[in-house]
Amino acid sequence: MKPSQENYVPSHPGLAVQFVSGEFRSSLVATRSYKAGELIAPLEGLTKGPKRYTSVQCGPGENDHIELNSDLVYINHSCEPNAAFDLSSPNPKNWNLRTLKPIKAGEALGFFYPSTEWDMDQPFKCECGAPSCIGVIKGAKYLSLRQLAARQFVNSYILELISQRDGQFTGKLQSRL
Repeated sequence: MKPSQENYVPSHPGLAVQFVSGEFRSSLVATRSYKAGELIAPLEGLTKGPKRYTSVQCGPGENDHIELNSDLVYINHSCEPNAAFDLSSPNPKNWNLRTLKPIKAGEALGFFYPSTEWDMDQPFKCECGAPSCIGVIKGAKYLSLRQLAARQFVNSYILELISQRDGQFTGKLQSRL
């Protein structure tokens, strides 16, 4: 369930939704500073669900999608992310959201959607404004290994799918990410 402004209560300490009028304009911002590599939140209260614009892919299969059921659904895409959903453990109890670089209080969180998404339900034109912006965000399926390697983190199941698609071993890349 996606929280709305009318019933909003922050679900994670240190984070709050900044509601803005217009579709897909609200964002999740840090209410405190975070260091690079810091755990922001364990992923709890997840439910399996169909692929939707609010879901996060959690494995290589078509039906491997979860709903976050919290204000984490407001983390927007960035081609130069400051956070990552780490779903690399086979045990969902170890899944988490962590920082990739320092985040200041008041700064919006952004993650690289193709780091979790193979083929997105709802592609869109990116508006992140980053120098490394890839333009249209459709999922990792449509990116080269080089484009993915330029990001700080990509989940292991995405790298496995890239390896299958390209017939290349991505183990070295995985250990770097």
